[in-house]
Amino acid sequence: MLCCGRALDSPCTLAMLVGFQFAFVLYFSLGGFRGLVSVLVHSADPEFDYSRPHDVYTNLSHLGALVPHQMGPVVPTGAGAAGAAPQLKDCPVPSPLLVGPVAVRLMSAPSLEEIKDKNPLVTPGGHYTPPDCEPRHHTAIVVPYRNRQSHLRALLYHLHPFLQRQQIHYSIYIVHQSGNSTFNRAKLLNVGVREALKDEDWSCIFLHDVDLLPENDHNTYTCNPQHPTHLSVAMDKFRYRLPYPQYFGGVSAVTPNQYLKMNGFPNQYWGWGGEDDDIAARIRLSGMKIVRPPVAIGHYKMIKHKGDQGNEQNPRRFDLLKRTRINWRSDGLNSLKYSLLSKVLEPLYTNLSVNIGDDPHPLKNGTPPRKQTPHLVHHPDRAKDRARQVAPTQPAKTVNHQWKTTNETSGQGEKAGMKQEVG
Repeated sequence: MLCCGRALDSPCTLAMLVGFQFAFVLYFSLGGFRGLVSVLVHSADPEFDYSRPHDVYTNLSHLGALVPHQMGPVVPTGAGAAGAAPQLKDCPVPSPLLVGPVAVRLMSAPSLEEIKDKNPLVTPGGHYTPPDCEPRHHTAIVVPYRNRQSHLRALLYHLHPFLQRQQIHYSIYIVHQSGNSTFNRAKLLNVGVREALKDEDWSCIFLHDVDLLPENDHNTYTCNPQHPTHLSVAMDKFRYRLPYPQYFGGVSAVTPNQYLKMNGFPNQYWGWGGEDDDIAARIRLSGMKIVRPPVAIGHYKMIKHKGDQGNEQNPRRFDLLKRTRINWRSDGLNSLKYSLLSKVLEPLYTNLSVNIGDDPHPLKNGTPPRKQTPHLVHHPDRAKDRARQVAPTQPAKTVNHQWKTTNETSGQGEKAGMKQEVG
């Protein structure tokens, strides 16, 4: 007290200067005010050690002995008969198989046959149901795709065991844009959602880039019942930080009702860029908001690659974004047109080859878009048996269902409308 009371005392002044200097260095070393608060106030966010990841196939070896579909149906002889199949209990939450951070294999992905051998419970079409419990969640994974064969193998190798440990019922849909027209990611997502909902009454739709691999299995592939979810909040490309608050790219999820409420996704974004911001805008315009998992959980690694031919930067993206507020009710699910060229239940995924038309404003490079032709995802190590071809052989008809999308529609009305249109 005596020392501090003497304002002109040199030792006291020196101590105060040293103290202020230490506080100044500490403030900025912790990242400013937010970093300082995170140290002083205990954070509820979980902590994970990403320096020691588990193998992505950890905790799955015991499931190989549990294959109900190979046991054949059991016919009961009466009420409470001993031969009746026992009813499975609901899968626990959280799944006891989760391990947290998992290793990501970015290079030299195995062949499709090798991946299938490591995932014996996955059935044709990339379909999986937990064999030992009744799943609480039913998720369709929709992946827009063209000419990324090595990325596709890496995704399938990683994502199948990742999802199986979460004990969810899921299927993977690869939506392949045929031909050589400009790539249109958002329109392919629209096609994938519509085709997936024709197969099953999925409760959750995941929109997943082929070059993003999740690093933490606590990042569950399930939907928030009220709002769209953005899951890839911390990508290595952005140094594990969210690039900006309204970012919605990479990996995201919507329920069918949320998808209907926002009129799906825009169809006019040909080439790279803009569609994610448009989707984020129509989420807000339809009265919803974006929710996210904690940054400590939403870790993803991106497979590095060069720019794709046919997916050049979209020069019209900023002009389109300016008109989102005007166009979102008329450009989307209710204006979707495409031709389903083929549908094949591959061992690890459902392949949808589609014709979504041509870019009405192609880049003037002297090379006009080529004519669209049916084309399946090429993988040289596919088995010779193609008996799984389920699409009709006659020329595909253009699909153009009109779906009602209004903010005033009740949740039950939206779900009924969705089933009526896609059923």
